[in-house]
Amino acid sequence: MKTLKLLFGFALAATLFTSCYTEVIVDDFHDNPNISLNQLLGSYELWYVDINQTTGYGETPFLQIAFTISFRNGTVYANNNLVGFGNQGNGYGIDVGYYDAYDMILDIYHDIDGYNTFDVYQIDNNTIELYNPFNDTSYFLHGYQRSTFDYDYVFYDNIHYFLQEYEAWEKTYTSQMGAINEFDNENYLQFLAGGNDSTFRSSQDTNIGNPDNIYWDYTGVYGVGDISNNMYLKTLTLDYDFFDNEFFELSVINDQRIRLYHPSSGTTYEFTGRGYIQFLRESNAKGEITKKTTEPKVRKQKTDKKDNPRINERS
Repeated sequence: MKTLKLLFGFALAATLFTSCYTEVIVDDFHDNPNISLNQLLGSYELWYVDINQTTGYGETPFLQIAFTISFRNGTVYANNNLVGFGNQGNGYGIDVGYYDAYDMILDIYHDIDGYNTFDVYQIDNNTIELYNPFNDTSYFLHGYQRSTFDYDYVFYDNIHYFLQEYEAWEKTYTSQMGAINEFDNENYLQFLAGGNDSTFRSSQDTNIGNPDNIYWDYTGVYGVGDISNNMYLKTLTLDYDFFDNEFFELSVINDQRIRLYHPSSGTTYEFTGRGYIQFLRESNAKGEITKKTTEPKVRKQKTDKKDNPRINERS
């Protein structure tokens, strides 16, 4: 997570997270810009994937998981994780494949997902549409330079995905101040990806070196909420049926540690992430893929899916 001045946050929020294209107006498309497609793709260092503007009922896996993608000299980069967001790959993320661009057609050869082809439409000066004719689905991407992209805003707006990027969170600190309460007995938390993104597990095990060996005592649902006028502070609610909900104020200390303040007891806990999950791959010095994640984590579209007015225009 890279700290940038909050000055950029308000400008970015106004454009990133408003559904500007709930209705697609064909007259607004600029199918033949004065620059080549390669120049267009390279005109911005980062393309933010606005998942909520997606139209169509299909999914392109590598776009569904990515927060940003970048096109640099034939190589595609993506920020798939929030751990290290803004720092990994100098802000570009990781190398995920290569591409070829010609005649407003973009062919991407993804390391995991293989070949995908897109018709590219320029919507405005910093927005493009990638239409996948194979699944009749369009993704809308907004262009930014790294120096003016608010990594912090994206991080905190998607913080529930950050919680999913470790196999477990281990309690590593409990404040001496605060009343004794039931949550004192919980030592590990896990936030599961996939499904409805609302399942958590907890364990009262102690001193477990390998997260795979943790015995999970309880499975329930959780929710992350906003706090007015404070982007950096969230709420976390854990639904424990047998002793009611546990409510916390959630803050991030760093990319591997979170703080949970329990208002009802006045206790502060810190949890440290164990077992970082790299979404996509890990590679050795030769660039060979040595590990792939099979985790089902994807970004979920908050808006309703709807028919895509696009049709395959290729002859």
